[in-house]
Amino acid sequence: MRILGRGVTATAIFEKYPDALVYDDNNINEFDANSDEITIVSPGIPPYHSLVKQSKNLLSEYDFFIDEKIFSIWISGTNGKTTTTQMCETLLKPFGGVAGGNIGVPLAKLDVQAPIWILETSSFTIHYTNKARPNIYLLLPITDDHVSWHGSFEEYEKAKLKPLDFLKEGEVAIIPKKYEDYPTNGFKITYSNSSELASKLDIEIDKIKFKEPFLLDALMAMATTKILFDRVDYDLINSFKIDAHKVEEFNDNHGRLWVDDSKATNLDATIWAMTNYSDKKVHLILGGNDKGVNLVPLFEDLKKYDVTIYAIGTNVQKLESLSKEFGLDVVVCNIIDNAVAEISARHTKDSVAMLSPAAASLDQFKSYKHRGEKFKELVKAL
Repeated sequence: MRILGRGVTATAIFEKYPDALVYDDNNINEFDANSDEITIVSPGIPPYHSLVKQSKNLLSEYDFFIDEKIFSIWISGTNGKTTTTQMCETLLKPFGGVAGGNIGVPLAKLDVQAPIWILETSSFTIHYTNKARPNIYLLLPITDDHVSWHGSFEEYEKAKLKPLDFLKEGEVAIIPKKYEDYPTNGFKITYSNSSELASKLDIEIDKIKFKEPFLLDALMAMATTKILFDRVDYDLINSFKIDAHKVEEFNDNHGRLWVDDSKATNLDATIWAMTNYSDKKVHLILGGNDKGVNLVPLFEDLKKYDVTIYAIGTNVQKLESLSKEFGLDVVVCNIIDNAVAEISARHTKDSVAMLSPAAASLDQFKSYKHRGEKFKELVKAL
């Protein structure tokens, strides 16, 4: 066996199979391109990497570890995968469910005796998966993301829909309504919004405490217990605590409302976050590494709101240009320190100030958590 990469996934596989050969950019010259040996690829390695292109018997970790004995639920989509997976784990833990995949626990470390695997599933993993399939597939909305890895939005979208190709009769997929005509042998439940999905699942939406985007996440998670056990547990889902940096509201020393949504690393997350503040003036910090995606849909959506953009990060010029094109007020700040200061000079108790960047953080920060923590530090010092 061979393993490509040395990240979390690759390391876990190597610990389980210590005789495997491991390759990355440091020993690429030792790689035998003529070998037919099973080669497991780490999901972060792009398809245009030379090691991938030279491999003849390439498998994803899903293809290698998932077989007919393992009942699995896959959660994918552009935004909300982690929260939906965590919510599923909360609801299914009483039934023996364990969570893993992109959420942080590699499949190599999951309990093979567990009755249910709940897997946060990235488009990278699906791209390399050609055999394994979910028994239940939860697909959150798909919007432009990871274009630089997949090559185009169409290829990214194709990866997200790929599990539908492998579903068998009796298996279930919950997918956005726009894909209702996508062919599959599985049973499709489609939705255009949370209300429609709740109605189809016979779930009382007013008994769920979460606002969007977490309301949709909760409904997707609740669908699993509804499908498997005909059970809806409002108390248990409402006990779930949302992670920090996800539409996290707090007040400054002057009683003004701020929102830390640093986890919004794509435009879909920002679009969802804005729906909660449609009746207020919003001071919105945008910017970072947008991964080459088309930001026009975001600005088309922002036109609906009373919003001023505070642009930071490496895509400042793009944000400034789009703001002017769509007639939105924009303040070029470059760094988050300037953005918080500029907002503070304009913010009132009747407005909302939000960090929801629609971009990755690594251009100026160690992670989205670092970005969110810096934001809160700056606000608390006002």
